[in-house]
Amino acid sequence: MTGLAARLAARIARDGPISIADYMQACLHDPDDGYYAAHPRLGADGDFITAPHVSQMFGELLGLWAADVWAGLGRPARLRLVEMGPGDGTLMADLRRAARAAPGFLEAAEIWLVETSAPLAARQRQVLGESGISWAASLEAVPGGAPLILIANELLDCLPIRQAVAGLEGWRERLVGCDPEGRLCFMHGAAPERVLPVAPPGSVIEWSTALEAFGGAVGARLCRDGGAALFLDYGRDTAELGDTLQALRAHRKESPLAHPGAADLTAHVDFPAFTAAARAAGARVSEITRQGDFLWSLGIGLRAQVLAAARPEAAETLSAQTERLIGPRAMGGLFKVVALWRDGPAPPGLIEAVLHG
Repeated sequence: MTGLAARLAARIARDGPISIADYMQACLHDPDDGYYAAHPRLGADGDFITAPHVSQMFGELLGLWAADVWAGLGRPARLRLVEMGPGDGTLMADLRRAARAAPGFLEAAEIWLVETSAPLAARQRQVLGESGISWAASLEAVPGGAPLILIANELLDCLPIRQAVAGLEGWRERLVGCDPEGRLCFMHGAAPERVLPVAPPGSVIEWSTALEAFGGAVGARLCRDGGAALFLDYGRDTAELGDTLQALRAHRKESPLAHPGAADLTAHVDFPAFTAAARAAGARVSEITRQGDFLWSLGIGLRAQVLAAARPEAAETLSAQTERLIGPRAMGGLFKVVALWRDGPAPPGLIEAVLHG
């Protein structure tokens, strides 16, 4: 049993079973043994790969998107360009390179990286340097008083969730406890305080108060300072039942209880709940759009052609990269995109959601 697993088992033996949200928080952010706090492993040689590692085109298109949003804001002389969960800095490096095509944008942009992982922040400094970039541990720590352009790729899926399982007598929360041998296991607890829909026995439902609180916080920030926020993540565009909690280690799925702190834990993002919280805070909200449709509307097809013409020997690789980013059976279908903003029309590549009822 690893150090974190042993400490969690001891905690459970002392205080009783814990929620899945508490378990995720410990596995990802424990100061000594949490995945992101101690030993994140991103990229082809790590545990998982993200869109910026698939192709430079991803970050480049988001750079042009950000510059276009800035132009739509009237080209303010000062803005906060914020990336939350910036990984190893690859996305921001590609974004800045492409954004040089928009005169004045980078001069106006005060770049902030919101990062809680010391190892990742160190890697970001290696990739990006420190000139012209500031780091913060939370969005609240980023100064206000100027329009905000916020980008977050694969951030929301790491926010802690809770789960409940339907039985003959109603819902019971799923908790993490210990079996008679002291090993971590899932077990049922009391009925959750949250009002949940009627569902067949055995059904699993997930919710995230952290996700909802964050949606409200971003919406409120945009209402104060103006600007727009863009979120790209894998998740669902309608409310659904199902267990989506998963662990990734060396690019393979495993039980979330198998290696606490040594694997990345994620769950599908409940985009409807996230956007509802942002809308309740006063923000305007785009339709939840497939990543493939979004990137195609930004011109990924044309960008791939330009790169292939410049490097004919890489044409086949570029085609495969493009398919992975936009293909309906790949990231293009599984990943969704949503934007939040305060004023004017929807940001580029998206349309405003219509509120029914």
